[in-house]
Amino acid sequence: MRFDQAEVPLFSIVSAKGIYGNLEQTHFPKVGYPNPEVKLGIAHVTDNTIRWIPLNDESDHYLAFPQWTADSTEIYFQWLNRDQNLLKILRCNLPQDSIETAYRETQKTWVDFLEQKDYGIIKVNDFYLLKNGDFITRSSRGGWHHLYYIHRDGRERQVTSGEWPVTAVSHVDEKRKAIYFTAAIEDSTRQDLYKTDFQGAQIKKLTHLKGLHLGLVSPGGSYFIDRYSSVAAPDRLELRDAGGELIRVLGDSVSPKLQEYALAKVELFRIATEDGFSLPALRFLPPGFDKAKKYPVVLNVYGGPGAPVVIDRFIGFRDHFLAQQGIIVMYVDHRGSGHFGKKGMDLMYRNFGKWEMHDYIQAVKYLRTLPYVDSEKIGITGGSYGGYVTAMALTYGADYFQYGIANFGGYDWRLYDTVYTERYMDTPADNPEGYDNACVFKYIDKYKGMLRITHGTMDNNAHMQSTLQLIDKLQDAGKTFEFMLYPEQRHGYRGKKRIASRKADLDFWMRHFFGKTLFN
Repeated sequence: MRFDQAEVPLFSIVSAKGIYGNLEQTHFPKVGYPNPEVKLGIAHVTDNTIRWIPLNDESDHYLAFPQWTADSTEIYFQWLNRDQNLLKILRCNLPQDSIETAYRETQKTWVDFLEQKDYGIIKVNDFYLLKNGDFITRSSRGGWHHLYYIHRDGRERQVTSGEWPVTAVSHVDEKRKAIYFTAAIEDSTRQDLYKTDFQGAQIKKLTHLKGLHLGLVSPGGSYFIDRYSSVAAPDRLELRDAGGELIRVLGDSVSPKLQEYALAKVELFRIATEDGFSLPALRFLPPGFDKAKKYPVVLNVYGGPGAPVVIDRFIGFRDHFLAQQGIIVMYVDHRGSGHFGKKGMDLMYRNFGKWEMHDYIQAVKYLRTLPYVDSEKIGITGGSYGGYVTAMALTYGADYFQYGIANFGGYDWRLYDTVYTERYMDTPADNPEGYDNACVFKYIDKYKGMLRITHGTMDNNAHMQSTLQLIDKLQDAGKTFEFMLYPEQRHGYRGKKRIASRKADLDFWMRHFFGKTLFN
């Protein structure tokens, strides 16, 4: 793939290392600005030439995921327009040097690429090319992600249906005409492995323990490896036969050491909104929880479209540690997080900030009804998109959130990249009101709590520029806040800086909730 970035503006990042420091300049297309020009070529190893695939549409576009046919005479690849509402799978016949559209999908909001994802030993694919030229895709065009069988001649049929999502295609057994896939059929917080035929006539469930399952199916379909966890149980790796019966345990993260610690009580539940949604939620209650006491609450968020955090899986021990300090930790997913299908996500189109804050405020209203919650000590924290949501909560939602830690966020979507932002928001020229309403700066005057802002100085994803502009606005408005830089860190903190960040976050909650600190 060839990317011509000549028209893409440069963004500068400064490293403070050494005597003079260092200037790093990167071509970075921000919303509304030129993208790289991209094309796909075939390198011929025998004569050292490149043959560029001819595109019928040379307009501003994205290309991704090239895939050879079994006999290497054709290559399939995905084409997405700049507006990201038209996806085509193109098929190039190399001997004939011809190109045709094998699949076309358009939606009123946006269309996602048919992605390939890697979970270690387990890999999943939204586009599975069969040897006969037919293929299987996963599409949200009907409001929920489902499987479609596409014939080479363009005929198609829907394989799965219902108000639940297929989350991934795990394996396709062409010989037996079987599709193995993961889906959240029984509950949106749970994911199981299923099997069906190419017609979708019968769906068989292969995993049965509540939680999150990822399946690695053997080539012949006789066995599968189940990677499984739940809110109560860390990762476990099991070998099972085609019917789902356990053969042996391959690995288990549970340690006898866990019995030595007083861990939080973890509960999955739902919060009803005023307009009829039932928001998935997860809470960690302190060991020895007493309903007669008052507890502060920290809401842990991400908030991006189609990115749920409330899933029946093992998260880790950080939240247990906070709960041990006497803090209720909670996760909530809003209506656009994916639990309510693509039709739920579509509500966020051209509308960042609105529904996230609406539903997180609904969660706080629910918390205020609980006698054991200290409603004057409601905190919120997140990183990246979660940093944005946190800053919105302390400004737009200042009547509901008193404390927040916003890590490496972006606070004005005009400063972020094209491919992510324009997918959901269009360009600032097309959607000026949407960008204005989604900007944290618009609500600075409402700020009245205590916000801790952090950023890595070398962040090449959500640039520190956005944080500096937020700080500038807060200072000019005479607001008090906390700020911490993490030198030389990119998007997220690693190594010793991550340890320092975790300790500082804990110190923030302890100081503001209890008036004390655990560290000198």
